[in-house]
Amino acid sequence: MALFIEIKNLILEYEGTKVLNNINLNINEGEVVGILGRSGSGKTVLMHVLRGVEQYKSISGEVIYHLARCGKCGYMEPPSKIGHKCPICDDETMQAHEIDFVKLQANDPQRKETTKRIAIMLQRTFALYGDERVIVNVMNSFTEIGHSSVDALSKAVDLIDKVQMSHRMMHIARDLSGGEKQRVVLARQLVRKPMLLLADEPTGTLDPKTAGIVHDVIMNAVNESNMTMVITSHWSEVIEQLANKAIFLEDGEIVSEGDPIKVSKVFMKHVDTIEKHDDIVVGESIIKVKDLVKKYVSVDRGVVRAVNGLSFDVKEGEIFGLVGVSGAGKTTTSEILMGVIQPTSGSIDVRIGDEWVDMTVPGPDKRGRATKYMGILHQEYGLYPHRTIIDNLTESIGLDLPYELGVRKALTTLQTAGFTENKAKSILSKMADELSEGERHRVALTQILIKEPKIIIMDEPTGTMDPITKIEVTKSILKAREEMGETFVIVSHDMDFVLEVCDRIALMRAAKIIDIGPPEIVLSELSEEERVEAEDKS
Repeated sequence: MALFIEIKNLILEYEGTKVLNNINLNINEGEVVGILGRSGSGKTVLMHVLRGVEQYKSISGEVIYHLARCGKCGYMEPPSKIGHKCPICDDETMQAHEIDFVKLQANDPQRKETTKRIAIMLQRTFALYGDERVIVNVMNSFTEIGHSSVDALSKAVDLIDKVQMSHRMMHIARDLSGGEKQRVVLARQLVRKPMLLLADEPTGTLDPKTAGIVHDVIMNAVNESNMTMVITSHWSEVIEQLANKAIFLEDGEIVSEGDPIKVSKVFMKHVDTIEKHDDIVVGESIIKVKDLVKKYVSVDRGVVRAVNGLSFDVKEGEIFGLVGVSGAGKTTTSEILMGVIQPTSGSIDVRIGDEWVDMTVPGPDKRGRATKYMGILHQEYGLYPHRTIIDNLTESIGLDLPYELGVRKALTTLQTAGFTENKAKSILSKMADELSEGERHRVALTQILIKEPKIIIMDEPTGTMDPITKIEVTKSILKAREEMGETFVIVSHDMDFVLEVCDRIALMRAAKIIDIGPPEIVLSELSEEERVEAEDKS
């Protein structure tokens, strides 16, 4: 395979911190290179440097693309096309050419011509016309580069079939699932016949089954088009399965490079163990749920019971888990506990001090009194994108604190959510979109913790986290319980996580609770479907 991208002594600084430090890496044409690393390790920054759209002030080293270039029209191809006829001009021979993304400005014509042939898929940014149908989304990509409407329609149908979305061709984009949106994004990217695909955590927020489908679609497209791909992940299994070569990034430096399995082992050695304190004594019940039912009416399915006769209690200071596969009713139960949705029947009582509050009765002296002391971290959390992290945190408190006190409280709480003291200090002045996905997740957790709730409900808290960050957050939950006496209700289908963190769990299946008890006992009753999902998560 011909050398395609050559990275030499790459250093990128941001506000005095080296986010990439002396990166040296060769990427061959047609190769799939995997980048492993925890959140904040520099994976996404490196991907954006390779993409070449942004201009960085404090950058040094070299990012050299070895290309075949048409001297007549400037069209760029990968190096294997050297000596071939230009597909645009048809009468000009492609010549060997090099460009350096560090030296050339972002608006340089040669750099812009190269970036047109680089596709990128991001974890959450789906880049779709949300109110348009799938077919229109893909057709638009063709018309944007000069194809006629008739030609665009035929080609769009072919690409939609290639990414296995023919059964959703007429659906509105915003109504698709996350995995379906990613496949439409891929189809739109394939329109430009990319020579390089940058896949930055493309399945980080998807369930294992859906992630597997997306991975298969991506790899089929890569193999059929002989594309080069760089894919980042914080899951070692993904890199082992997809990559020919891997690197492990830590604090902006390459710690290990080579065979994906060997690099994964080095990565996993950085995952330390969790010390769970068995001497924690929980208190009396703080949440009581009895005969809880929630019904919906569906045009297609008639009356649907999202939860069906649930009864359980949660002790003060306990870490209680609601577990089961997707669709078991876990999230609906958590939203009822928080008073976000009203149950059809049954009771939910929460103890505030020595008094019990009926959560089914609205009003400031009833449900409102309890929700002031409850916090929920949704799976689809959100931060204010145009405010700094310190503003996100202090504004979430809702009190007019002196700035110094707000900073002090923010730093303390960020450390509780898994940040080191130095890292916590370094992100206070940053905007939310300057952080990695895992870092934003932990800031969202900090937003909840900083309000000093007595009860915290967490919906799939580890859904986007790498193994190392997951352990740090697990430790932070245990620490918050140990030091502050917090009570946690954790909704998850990550069985390894609940085994590590929970005192008791309730296994939900088809909207009902099958069993309640210690995690190691209840998890032994998993069905084959639940066990497969648990293995995919571990």
